[in-house]
Amino acid sequence: MRFADRAYEMQFSPIRKFNPIAIKAKEMGKKVYHLNIGQPDVETPDCFMDAIKAYNDEVIRYAESGGVTELQDAVSAYYKQYGMDYGRDDMIVTNGGSEALTMTFLSLINPGEEIIMAEPFYTNYHTFLTSAGGKIAPVTTKAENGFSYATREQIEPLINEKTRAISCISPGNPTGNVLTLDEMRLICEIAKEHDIFVIADEVYREFAYDDRELTSFGMLPEYADRVIIIDSVSKRYSACGARIGLVISKNKDFMSMIMKMAQARLCVSTVDQVGSAGLFKLPASYYEKVKAEYCGRRDVVYEEMMKIPGVICQKPGGSFYMTVKLPVDSVEDFLVFMLEEFDDNGETVMFAPAEGFYATPGLGKDEIRIAYVLNQKEMKRGAELIRLGIEAYNKKLGK
Repeated sequence: MRFADRAYEMQFSPIRKFNPIAIKAKEMGKKVYHLNIGQPDVETPDCFMDAIKAYNDEVIRYAESGGVTELQDAVSAYYKQYGMDYGRDDMIVTNGGSEALTMTFLSLINPGEEIIMAEPFYTNYHTFLTSAGGKIAPVTTKAENGFSYATREQIEPLINEKTRAISCISPGNPTGNVLTLDEMRLICEIAKEHDIFVIADEVYREFAYDDRELTSFGMLPEYADRVIIIDSVSKRYSACGARIGLVISKNKDFMSMIMKMAQARLCVSTVDQVGSAGLFKLPASYYEKVKAEYCGRRDVVYEEMMKIPGVICQKPGGSFYMTVKLPVDSVEDFLVFMLEEFDDNGETVMFAPAEGFYATPGLGKDEIRIAYVLNQKEMKRGAELIRLGIEAYNKKLGK
């Protein structure tokens, strides 16, 4: 039987595809530290469930396709505290940031067209863009220079008649790179000169460390007609299972295109929207506390990874990921070794091989993404297991 070409072109998630091996490792009695997936262990704020428990409609009805007004108004107030003015007509609630990105690409991209994006990038962009028939024109970045990419010299040579947008994740997944407002302004200016869009994936917005300022492409109102912001409750509020995301833009024509797809899928979960409205009303103290927690986790992981001879790693400026170049030829083989053959006192670790985070073939074979989403003690132990595992792996290979 025949399947669609686009299905063959998609890849399995490098974050999840080794799960069956991890399950077998657990069945053998090993404890596996999961540093492979961005699922925080920080508790979801009580206000989410409190709002759901207080929801007393006799029927759980369809919501409006654009979203529940209570949630839209809460989002609007959240953005206002950072000097950004977005009303109900400027946002559409989606089934997570994933649907927001898929709808955005389906609205902008014709088959064969491109978006420019720094690599490594969140791996599911492969699938989101392939579903629209497009492809990524990658700006290759390196750990040695902090994965920076916001220069004319890196971006402009990739622009051609097929280019539809520049897509940015800031703070970055998987690199932790954080764009400054001046870098955002430059990217917007390039987009304006070439009449293309800027897709701003800002789901980790609050997680900027070491006195870095919180930044958003929405803070540049002079470019509002070409900026598309992707947002989500998943990471900021540790509510991944709620599947509440947002597409936000002042471009009325673009929002009209998105609404067509929003109406076709009817609506997002009414109950999850009710719960999420409370999340956007949390005080600034919540963000400061969570940010401090992730910053501490980052520091213990970085300290432990830098004990590995030959490792290349820059301390990330934001999000809760770091990309690390390891002294091994194939991290996928190394990961299988860690799950099938290695343990230290009955414990091993799982991470995400970075090759699937690149568009350029051959890159990332010796790199991993670590998600520092566990408490500091467990993150330190997980990083220690990587170090011990490398010693055992290279000894096995005779290195």
